[in-house]
Amino acid sequence: MFDNLRADLRAARERDPAARNNLEVFLLYSGFHAICHHRVAHFYYRHKLFFLARLTSQLNKFFTGVEIHPAAKIGPGFFIDHGTGVVIGETTEIGSNCTIYQGATLGGTGKDIGKRHPTLGNNVMVGAGAKVLGPFTVGDNSKIAANAVVLDTVPPDSTAVGVPARVARRNGVKPRCNDLDQIHIPDPIAQELCALRIQLERMQKELATIKGENTKQEVE
Repeated sequence: MFDNLRADLRAARERDPAARNNLEVFLLYSGFHAICHHRVAHFYYRHKLFFLARLTSQLNKFFTGVEIHPAAKIGPGFFIDHGTGVVIGETTEIGSNCTIYQGATLGGTGKDIGKRHPTLGNNVMVGAGAKVLGPFTVGDNSKIAANAVVLDTVPPDSTAVGVPARVARRNGVKPRCNDLDQIHIPDPIAQELCALRIQLERMQKELATIKGENTKQEVE
């Protein structure tokens, strides 16, 4: 537990450019306080001291604004930036060196039994306000954009954006299936209107020809 806390302290110091030194992080950072409380609560939970685990978790929520179920498994080097409004569910599993920003939720959909919450790989970043909901995996080195709603598996080395989230980049490259030009794609309605206009012009020419022939016959 203490090795993990040292890694958490180092992660906050390295990833937050506003952090001046370790002492400042240790005394004043609510995100670091939240993970400290969780490490203790999880220790109680693993030793079947469920009441103490839940009490510690609730005190953590009261003092830091971060709600982490004591059963959640979180690897070393975890950093919660700002912290307020973060929610992490019971069956969540988080790998090493992950970062979560304020307002993010690692939760369930209410439709699953048993494993109900997501699994994050190593070096995953979850942006502010993002919602990752369900028992699927977010692969190593992936990023979830701010306010994205993720409802399905995210491959490693990917960036997921939108509601519902889609993979916008993988290994720094836009996936071919999602490389859709929303500006220059053909407009099917415009194409149909164009075809109708061409047909109308042809019919007008034919009608003019018929009228011309009828006028010539009347003159004769």
